[in-house]
Amino acid sequence: MKPAPATAKAEETRLRILRAAIELFRNQGFDQTTMREIAGEAGVAIGAAYYYFASKEAMVMGFYELASGEMAPLIASALATPGRLEAKLRALIEVKFRYFEPNRAFLGALLRHAADPHHPLSPFSEETRAIREADIASFARALEEGEVRVPKDLAAHLPGLLWLYQMGLIFFWLADRSPGQVRTARLTGRSLHLLVNLLKLAGLPLMRPLRRTVLELIEIAQQRA
Repeated sequence: MKPAPATAKAEETRLRILRAAIELFRNQGFDQTTMREIAGEAGVAIGAAYYYFASKEAMVMGFYELASGEMAPLIASALATPGRLEAKLRALIEVKFRYFEPNRAFLGALLRHAADPHHPLSPFSEETRAIREADIASFARALEEGEVRVPKDLAAHLPGLLWLYQMGLIFFWLADRSPGQVRTARLTGRSLHLLVNLLKLAGLPLMRPLRRTVLELIEIAQQRA
């Protein structure tokens, strides 16, 4: 399909359609929302909706990209949080929880795609690579500025591992039915404290055999068939 012309008016229309879709996904669910309803909410013809977005899934991808852009200054502010690594990581992760809270229900409905790296809406897919790499870069910066000395053999892998840790927390949060997601808050606080303390111990000589095993596991996990 021919891409929409890169004009201010076209971008305004595209964004209006996208925000209408997000609002409907939020209020009545992803599966229950139709392209016709989205077009009506945005005040455009259904053909215009399809011109900018080939499907509802394409709108979700647009939401991912919008979220990444809108969170960028929030993440920069989180990384500027005074304190050590634990404080920076906590602030970084809490940005995601706060931003995604209004859309928690419809994002939860997309969990069925999360584990399939070949599905474009999976956070592990090729289509979401740029968003994923930008997020991993924020963890790399937190490590650089967090005043925890990490062994060189582990340092290259840590940003990606911290991103995976964050994704695990987000998946838990999406499924958490406790009031105010208090279980997620407890899990985040306790696991983050444990994680940072383990990183502080990782450079000790007695931890070298365990670190070597961890690196071997990472190598196995990264191998492609």
